Amino acid sequence: MAKKPKKQQQSGGTPATVALTAAGTAFTVHSYEHDPAHASYGEEAAEAMGVSPDRVFKTLVADVDGRLTVAVVPVAGQLDLKALAAAVGGKRAAMADPALAERTTGYVRGGISPLGQRKKLPTVIDASAARHATICVSAGRRGLEVELAAADLAALTDAVLAPVGRA
Repeated sequence: MAKKPKKQQQSGGTPATVALTAAGTAFTVHSYEHDPAHASYGEEAAEAMGVSPDRVFKTLVADVDGRLTVAVVPVAGQLDLKALAAAVGGKRAAMADPALAERTTGYVRGGISPLGQRKKLPTVIDASAARHATICVSAGRRGLEVELAAADLAALTDAVLAPVGRA
């Protein structure tokens, strides 16, 4: 049986940027030098890009009633697990095992993007994203972010917007 060929990425692209390009979505790539000693990937991104932390969103993977679910919340806040469970019709949520999140999404921690994941997961974007013309999310590796309209992110990930972040 012949092996299935791997999907080709555009030169220098990540699965996230390839997905955005293929969809014809307007986006801007922001690159910065990642400092492994920085305490927070998201706060580092906001500082490096000179963008308010309420416009930079982190991608978290949680287990909701045994099903992996993606939450996209501002880096300045935290994920409300009860609200996430409610947003997808579940009862209980907990953070997913990091190794399982990496295997399932195809990305490494600190570089998990809601776009171009290996396996499409249910996705919830914090409702605060709608207050901004554009937001930034990981482009699929540490030190690389994409800026796009929250509505475009929601459309590409089949996400729901719900208040799942808290300060």
